[in-house]
Formats: sequence, C-alpha cells, structure tokens
Amino acid sequence: MAKAKRLSGGCQCGAVRYSIPTPTEGVHLCHCRMCQKAVGNVFAALAPVPLKTVRWTRGKPKYFRSSTDVDRGYCPKCGTPLTFRYRDGQRINFTIGSLDDPEAVTPTIHYGTESRVTWLRLSDRWPHEPTDVKALKKRFPKFKSFQHPDRDTKRWP
Repeated sequence: MAKAKRLSGGCQCGAVRYSIPTPTEGVHLCHCRMCQKAVGNVFAALAPVPLKTVRWTRGKPKYFRSSTDVDRGYCPKCGTPLTFRYRDGQRINFTIGSLDDPEAVTPTIHYGTESRVTWLRLSDRWPHEPTDVKALKKRFPKFKSFQHPDRDTKRWP
C-alpha cells in the first residue's frame, strides 16, 4: 500500500508546526458565527484529518474551549488560529490558511450557512447546509457557548 501524502503547516511566527495526511473528505467552509469569531473572518476554511495521524513537529498549540464541546487550537506566541475539534471526536480540523500549500486541498461544501454574510459571493456549486441545531442539541444536550455574545458588543455609530 502506498504511503499517504503528508502536508505541512503552521502558525504565522513559526513557533508551532505540524504534519498531517492529505484530507480526503469533509474539507469545508464554515460560516457559523462561532467560526467567524474564531478566525476573525466571514468563514473558516477547515480540513479534517484523524486526530491520531497528526504530528506536531515544532511546538504545540494552546487551546481555547469555545463551548462545552469544542476546543480551538492556536499558537500561544502569535495567536494564529490552527484547529477546531469536537472534544469527543476522533478528527481534528486544520485551518486551510495555516497549510504551507493551501492549494493542496479543496473544500466541497459550505456549513453554517444561516450566518453567511449576504455580500459574500463565491462562484462554486458546493452544497450549502445550515447548522442542524436539533442534531447538535441531541449530540450535546448540555451545550453552552463560552464565546463573547454579539448582542453585548456595542456597534460603532
């Protein structure tokens, strides 16, 4: 059997580096409000791989527990967002922008489309799925977000 191609990536300052197998399925753009906040953009571009296949080759991320069920990894030195992982999951999602070669993977679906900004126009034909709130409540019945709520943020005049 041929050895799977591996990709490398890391943070902006170089303190954290990783090696992962090339993701084969589930590469996506997530437009949910939590991902928007986590990456400081209008969507998160994420590539999932099995957790056990990740090799941290320099340093390791720190984690922010963004909800009862999700950890988000980032560089402790420069703050670059690196990962998203359900705490009970066996997969970890890497930010595509942190890959040394972001062209190596292509998203195939949009998630969290209920929060997609109206002015964003992408010329893809990928499926769009809103967050399945009922499924999340069933999987995580005690889910609680630890994210700063938008409603408490005073908007600029």
